[in-house]
Formats: sequence, structure tokens, C-alpha cells
Amino acid sequence: MNRFDYARPASVAEAVQAGAGEQVRFLAGGTNLIDLMKENVDRPTTVIDINRLPLNAIEELDGGGLRLGALVPNAETAWDARVEQRYPLLSSAILAGASPQLRNAATNGGNLNQRTRCYYFYDVATPCNKREPGSGCGAIGGVNRIHAILGASDQCIATHPSDMCVALAVLDATVQVTGPEGDRAIPIADYHRLPGDEPWRDNTLKPGELVTGIDLPAEDFTQTYTYLKLRDRLSYAFALVSIAVAMRVEDGTIAEARVALGGVAHKPWRSTEAEKLLKGQHPSPQAFGTFADALLAGAVGQGENDFKIPLARKGIVRALKQAAEATPQSQTDKRVA
Repeated sequence: MNRFDYARPASVAEAVQAGAGEQVRFLAGGTNLIDLMKENVDRPTTVIDINRLPLNAIEELDGGGLRLGALVPNAETAWDARVEQRYPLLSSAILAGASPQLRNAATNGGNLNQRTRCYYFYDVATPCNKREPGSGCGAIGGVNRIHAILGASDQCIATHPSDMCVALAVLDATVQVTGPEGDRAIPIADYHRLPGDEPWRDNTLKPGELVTGIDLPAEDFTQTYTYLKLRDRLSYAFALVSIAVAMRVEDGTIAEARVALGGVAHKPWRSTEAEKLLKGQHPSPQAFGTFADALLAGAVGQGENDFKIPLARKGIVRALKQAAEATPQSQTDKRVA
């Protein structure tokens, strides 16, 4: 047992003040942090329990959007009537993740900040630049079936495990944070980062900053959308490849299409440039295939995960077809509360 100090602030300001320091961690649902502490991957000197903070509500925003409180459980978010009706893509993505028990405990802020499930990151007896900078990446040339095919570096080929974040990328969400320097809003596209030469940095949070909420802009993707998750088993498994699609079809042509991939990179993978290829096209396998090739440009396998490239291409085409036909992928376990 590693010794650590424990604090339970009553306000956001107190939490920010207590959160100064490198080895300080905020604790919400604990579904990831506690595992990391048990495995000696993360050894904080101070744990700050933020569960008493007033961040557990879903609120209306001016203009028709929603603000998801950082401490709202994933299950409560997915089942909220406003989310189901106005953002069914997000509801579907959340319900595709983890298990009912974990979704009841995990929070929106925690989901956003969860860490990779790379085998080497969790095994302290192996090299991992994310866990121990400069030690090397055991996954390169090692067991890498679940690892990245896009955006990787020679320092790290880990992937981000979230389903929720893939949908947030398509919905152009904004992450609200507060910290020692005050409040700021971070577009979801700029929140997570690629590994580069600093793979230990998962996101663009500054030291001591705390996520307070996630803003969803008013959108109208209530029919032509889908979240397709390709994994080893139907439930309680991370994505090998996942695809979130939101589309607008007008007079038989695609007026707008947004696509993000999960399970393939260190962050949700989206290309607004590639999406331009779909605008004005009639929904067809040919148009979808051309887009898929553009979105996957530069994809590189690491040996065991080479299969992910054709899997992703086929998944993209299938997901686009589902969205265009307004037949979203069903999450078969979604009625298990």
C-alpha cells in the first residue's frame, strides 16, 4: 500500500487550490484511477475526492445545447431524455462502452480523462514511455494487436480507449475546465493529443486544472447517425475500431457528414478535410470507400494489428451506409440498467 494524503473539498475553488502539485490526482468514480493505483502504475501523493462538488447536473445552454456536468455518471447521461432525444449518437456510444456496473460508477469527466489500456502501460516490469519516460515502448515490436494505426510515433503506439469521446468529436463538443489560471474552454479536437515526443501527456490540461463540464452545441443528427463498435466480444470490451457518424442528407445527397474513429489512435481520429469529399455526393459504396481511403491515409500497422486497416475501411463504409439509411447500429445490451 502506497501512502497518500486524502482531501475532500466542498467547492471547486477548494479543489483547484488543493490540486496543485505533480503527483496530485482528482478522484471521481475511480473506475480507472483505483486500478492504476493497485497496479503501481500511478502513485499519487495526494488524492482529492471531488464527489461533493456541484458538477453532477445536466443543464440547458442558451441556443439549445446541453452542458454535461463532469460528475454526472455515464449511465445517467446516456439515459437522460434530452440526451437520448437530441444526441442519440452520444447515448449510443456511451452504452456501447464498459458494463452496466461501470457505467453507473464512471463519470463524464473520468471517461474523458481515462488512460490507455495498453498492456505495457499496465505492466510495471516492462518498458513504457508513457509510464516511465525514456524507458522505451515495449509495444513496438511486441504484442500490439490493440494498438494504433494512425498518429503514432516512435515513442508510443497506444490508443485512447473511450467510446464517449469518439461521439463527442463528431458532435464538436467543448470541454470546460478551471484551474489556477482561471476558466477556459477547450474544443474537443484540441483536448486530447497525439503522443509525439511526450507520450506521457494524454491531453492538453495544464497542471492543477479540473474538468467541470462538457458542452454540446445544438445539432440535428437525430436520425442519420450511427455508432459502430468492432470488438472481440459484444459487451465489456474495448474497441479494435469504432466509428461515429453524424450525417445530413437533403434531396438524396449528403449535405454534411462527420466521422470519427476510435481504437486506432492516441485520440479520436477525425479529418474535416476528408469529410469534404462526402459533401454533395449521393450515398454510395463508391463515395464511402473514397472517403474511407482518405481518412485512413497514412495508416501503418505494427505487425499484429495490421488487420485493423482493412477492418477500419470496411467499418467506415458500413457505418456511413447505416447513417445514410437512418438505421443506426443497435447496442444490444442498452436496456440493461
